[in-house]
Amino acid sequence: MYIIIVGGGDLGFSLAKEFFANGHEALIIEKDAARCEEVKQELGSISICGSGSEIATLDRAGIARTDMFIAVTREDEENLAACQIAKQKFNVPRVIARVNNPRNEPIFAKLGIDYTVNVVGLVMENIKVLSGIFPLARLFSFKDRGTELILAKIPDGSLVGRPLKDLPLPEGAVVTLLIRQGEESKIPVPETVLRAGDELLCLIPGGSEESLQAALGQGRPAP
Repeated sequence: MYIIIVGGGDLGFSLAKEFFANGHEALIIEKDAARCEEVKQELGSISICGSGSEIATLDRAGIARTDMFIAVTREDEENLAACQIAKQKFNVPRVIARVNNPRNEPIFAKLGIDYTVNVVGLVMENIKVLSGIFPLARLFSFKDRGTELILAKIPDGSLVGRPLKDLPLPEGAVVTLLIRQGEESKIPVPETVLRAGDELLCLIPGGSEESLQAALGQGRPAP
């Protein structure tokens, strides 16, 4: 697979290394000439200096044969412009954009970008998981499928001691994994008895987080 990465910072550099390690071909487009040289010294001649939103630069990068296009600069405008060109002009099959300002995420979605990674939201959700004090944490959104991967924590309340089948999950939700302290994670069955502190990995339809939170006794159901 041939992958173009716009942005040669720490994230773009690390992505390129991972792709190489897994047998893929990658090229980095970076505006800063000094950073381009640093990338070449570390990874070899796999970077070109230029803007990922300029067609001439994209042509030099070989975008016509690209299987995946990823824009991860610190500038949302650059990421959006680069991804739009890749998608609309060159019909790249898979386009992924880093979103630095969460307020801009709806714009990326409206303009047809396949996948976005909200940096602030990702960090926030990871902190929620690690803190252990929030009933729900969103791990990933499968926007093309309208599904979200949620980590839900069973509180010390009315659900404790009851089987999983008694948990009033939102319609279409599936519990894929049970994480219990001191035990190996396992796929639960309807008869699995819930304990306080159990964590459930759930696939739920998009927009049903409030219903799941209500099912855990941590909020009101969505109207």
